[in-house]
This record gives sequence, structure tokens and C-alpha cells, in this order.
Amino acid sequence: MIYLGADHRGYLLKEKIKELLLSQSQNLTDLGPTKIIPDDDFPIISIKLAETVVKKHGDIGILICGSGAGTCVAANKIIGARATLGFSIKQIKAAKNDDNVNILCLSCNHLDDETNLEIATEFINSIFIA
Repeated sequence: MIYLGADHRGYLLKEKIKELLLSQSQNLTDLGPTKIIPDDDFPIISIKLAETVVKKHGDIGILICGSGAGTCVAANKIIGARATLGFSIKQIKAAKNDDNVNILCLSCNHLDDETNLEIATEFINSIFIA
């Protein structure tokens, strides 16, 4: 299962990622938000997603906020969450292969949508091999 979550800044990118994953028939759950909420609080969705991901071995999540850093810090407060910022295809492949990360945190402010979609695809398709 792939879980998606975002704050108000990441909402539009989350919707694009969701559309891509649905077109690939991926099994996913959107944890929200369902619309842009300007005063939402990224730690709430980040912790909710991280808690959900760690409940089942093999589940993964994707979080999006402005920098990606806030969601990453919040998600990593949950024991068993292994969240990382994603900033390149090569980096996220190594993070998944070598470190078995289970949550990808993306920046909608510092990377374009196309790059973020490519990173998300690599994260989903890569496996832990170390």
C-alpha cells in the first residue's frame, strides 16, 4: 500500500502523484487533505502517515510540503518510520536500496513537478537490497 499526504503547499503535487499512481493501477490511500486548507499544520498529516506506514511491513508513504524538510522531521518522530528527503532519482534509489526508507518527503517549492514525479516513481519501484 502507498499512502499519500501533504500540507497546503504540497496539495497540488499530491494530486498529480495520485493521478499518476492511479493510472498505473497502484494500490494507494490518500490520507489528505482533500482540498487546500491554508492554515493546516504539516506535522499532523506527517505523523498520521508515518503511524499508518509503520503498522504494516512493506507499506510506504509519500509526503509533500514546501521544503520537504518539515514533513521529514515530523515523520521521523515515529518509531519505525524511515523518512528521507528526495532530491534526485539517484539519491532516492540509493536511499531505498541501502537504507530501506519507507517514507519519501518531497519539496514542491524547490523541485519541479516532473522531477518530483520521477523521484516518486523511482521510490515506489526501488527495493531494499542491502
